[in-house]
Amino acid sequence: MDSASEKTTSNFIKDIINEDRKNGKHGARVHTRFPPEPNGYLHIGHAKSICLNFGLAKEYGGLCNLRMDDTNPSKEDVEYVDSIMADVRWLGFDWDDRMYYASDYFGKLHEYAIELITMGKAYVCDLNQDEMRQYRGTLKEPGRPSPYRDRSVEENLDLFARMKNGEFPDGSKTLRAKIDMAASFIVMRDPVMYRILRATHHRTGDMWCIYPMYDFTHCLSDALEGITHSICTLEFENNRALYDWFLAALDTPNRPQQIEFARLNLSYTVMSKRKLLQLVKEGRVAGWDDPRMPTIAGMRRRGYTPEAIRDFAERIGVAKADSTVEFSYLEHCVRDDLNRRAHRVMAVLDPLKVVIENYPEDALEELDAENNPENASAGTRKIPFSRTLYVERDDFREDPPKKYHRLSPGAEVRLKSAYIIKCEKVIKDAAGNVVELRCTYDPTTKSGADNSGKKVKGTLHWVSAAHGLTAEARLYNPLFTKENPDDVAEGENFLDAINPQSLETLPGIFIEPSVKGAAPGAIFQFLRHGYFCVDPDSTEARLVFNRTVQLRDSWAKIEKAGGAG
Repeated sequence: MDSASEKTTSNFIKDIINEDRKNGKHGARVHTRFPPEPNGYLHIGHAKSICLNFGLAKEYGGLCNLRMDDTNPSKEDVEYVDSIMADVRWLGFDWDDRMYYASDYFGKLHEYAIELITMGKAYVCDLNQDEMRQYRGTLKEPGRPSPYRDRSVEENLDLFARMKNGEFPDGSKTLRAKIDMAASFIVMRDPVMYRILRATHHRTGDMWCIYPMYDFTHCLSDALEGITHSICTLEFENNRALYDWFLAALDTPNRPQQIEFARLNLSYTVMSKRKLLQLVKEGRVAGWDDPRMPTIAGMRRRGYTPEAIRDFAERIGVAKADSTVEFSYLEHCVRDDLNRRAHRVMAVLDPLKVVIENYPEDALEELDAENNPENASAGTRKIPFSRTLYVERDDFREDPPKKYHRLSPGAEVRLKSAYIIKCEKVIKDAAGNVVELRCTYDPTTKSGADNSGKKVKGTLHWVSAAHGLTAEARLYNPLFTKENPDDVAEGENFLDAINPQSLETLPGIFIEPSVKGAAPGAIFQFLRHGYFCVDPDSTEARLVFNRTVQLRDSWAKIEKAGGAG
């Protein structure tokens, strides 16, 4: 039984691969690749593609390459290359010794271009971009041949050599494939193969002043690497004819098969790297790894785990038609994963002082609390209990509504892992604001040893005032107020949908001391609040926590209210 049979779930891509293997195509090999352009940080849509390409290779006992599509040096940077490698590794995948760059093939691609010119299948064109667009035609009208389409092979070879040698200005000439100006697919109407571009490349420096276009580069890079199944997103479906044309025209010994699947679209999110870059450059977010961003780096900083993202990618599956996945479903996968792994702690985000008047002033107890009720092996921790505590301000009402089971004058509640207390007195400041509660406790109601017979409906979290740590919490809400920020009316911009309440900072929360020394990336469940991750901004003296996800789905409330907030 081969490794492919271990999976029970299937999709149309696996069906194609299974049929190819059955027929002995590509020698029954499976060799995929993940080919990002290093012009920005990867986002959750790329994560789906990473999981798909590397996952298929693993499932079928094959290989997956990582290849940088670095053919546009004006937009690319080593920072992006490094971030891509870090993201792929963080997601749990490895390319072993198969790290490639399109720039590895610049010499060979140049040879291929000369070969096409020699065969009369490529020519140098002097039309500029606007003129080329006019000549290209429309979906209803065929294109017109370029005035330079019938140049001789000798003239084209000479001009292309002079393009390479830097004799012409940027944008003044292109090398185009000679295919069919009346083709039903506009992409087949003599597409550009090379353009003149003087820009220093992050790997080849100033060696080249002409750079190959994606459609020419990608299929040939796949062929050179022995790729069998070139899996890409749906917007490249019409380009498949061109992909196959280049391979056939050059009679490459290896003919990869391009297969398209639907890209991932998430509600309340933009997935365009151009738009994400705009958010970063304009300071709308704090960088590519801002936890509000849909980038893998942002999600990692927010506390999402690679296991949760891989689970999400598996659950949403692979489809042939574009659709939008609710962001709440991604959060469900994150919540499901963190519920099993995160240690529970108590943190008070909006502190209200509580003094237990009948508790000895100098007394201190170390109470036992479970770290994770979903995982007995997580053990227990000690939490300090003393006379003065903090509880949530929202856990007290001076005039409570019906069925209110938290603190109010004369009411009793249980403090988590501690005792039952009763509110005896409310202290206010000169403005009438509640600043302190005076309570009493029943020493016979200690958690785990309660033989009092008392029953209370409310259980509150708390932190000892003398022992708790002061920290900062950052609460993240959707970055956009519209479900589809890309859907804008004429004269509007996706930036108009930015949520001004996407970040709320709480500088003075109190948290139990068990989290002291937690490293950046450590994840906890703050009881009754949600999952929180230690941010890299943390210092030894002060922890900073990012809210990863709330304990319950909050998106239904957002959509009912008509927007995010």
